[in-house]
Amino acid sequence: MVISARELNRATLSRQLLLEREPLTVPDGVRRVVALQAQHPASPYLALWNRLTRFAPADLDAAFTGRSVAKATLMRITLHAVHAEDYAAFRAAMQPTLYASRLGSRFAAAGLTPADADELVPELLAFARRQRTSAETQAWVEERVGAAKKEGAWWGLKAYAPLHHAPTDAPWSFGPRPSFLAAGTGPALTGRAMEPQALRTLILRYLAGFGPASVADVAQFAMVQRAAIREALRALDGAVEQLQGPDGGTLFDLPGASRPPAETPAPPRLMAMWDSVLLAYADRSRVIPPAYRPLVIRRNGDVLPTLLVDGHVAGVWRPVDGGIEATAFNPLPPAAWDGLAAEAQSLTTLLSERETAVYSRYGHWWSKLPEAEARLL
Repeated sequence: MVISARELNRATLSRQLLLEREPLTVPDGVRRVVALQAQHPASPYLALWNRLTRFAPADLDAAFTGRSVAKATLMRITLHAVHAEDYAAFRAAMQPTLYASRLGSRFAAAGLTPADADELVPELLAFARRQRTSAETQAWVEERVGAAKKEGAWWGLKAYAPLHHAPTDAPWSFGPRPSFLAAGTGPALTGRAMEPQALRTLILRYLAGFGPASVADVAQFAMVQRAAIREALRALDGAVEQLQGPDGGTLFDLPGASRPPAETPAPPRLMAMWDSVLLAYADRSRVIPPAYRPLVIRRNGDVLPTLLVDGHVAGVWRPVDGGIEATAFNPLPPAAWDGLAAEAQSLTTLLSERETAVYSRYGHWWSKLPEAEARLL
């Protein structure tokens, strides 16, 4: 079966609940979309507002507090919000990546070895059985390795150890000074070894939320080596099917998964910073036109809040006095502006209850955008 570029776009939008908001609970919504980028505390809230009917931010507050949704370092070694029942498998699948990254040069520069981490991690998790502030945890690390080694040790351990971020502050549950809790997933993994079943679970969950996808796409999403992805897909023979992508390459998907027709309407959306739909593929042209990629994904890794029009990035948005400023990189039809205005009215209401100037620290990027049409919505 051959699938077109536009059909790929509609499959992604359908599985990411961006063709139509759905009446799911917060934990069920998070599970459906697999993982929400959470570097900025507001982003999971805005991501769910885009995807769920009658989304109430207090419901996500409660999910974080009750630990039905976990915020932790996972895919691409960045903070994600995931369903608590998915965390253990996702973390086990990421073990080789986290080991190589967090116990690497900066950890070694502090005079520490992976063997030191093997000793420290179980003790750290015991210490973090109750919520600990970053200052408390750093003091704990310093007691064990000394002041000279503390910085490198903590840099490695806070992402390598299976720790959840614990809610600390308004307006988005997590303040600027993080606190930590042990994940509570049993004995901590050690070494570089991959758990094959965990990786297969991650791949199946990824395909459910983002497929059809290539080996390169899966590897990009998780930051796992392609060879490991290929081996896992071979082991999943029968559980996945192969399609031919628009470039002739092989794509993998779950049998019977949603693949709406190319002509399926896609409503406008105001996407959160770092929204997963923008970062889940090696070939990001599925959602981001190539000419716009350097405009919305900056060289330092910032991913601006975007306008999604007809299923593709069409510009950026930011809150300003009086509403939402939307900047379109190319002319948009009146119906698209009307749809964006309705979304902006809803978003303004949500932000008024939490943080009207959300993402304001990233406003300097707007001076670097090309000339484009901007409207106050």
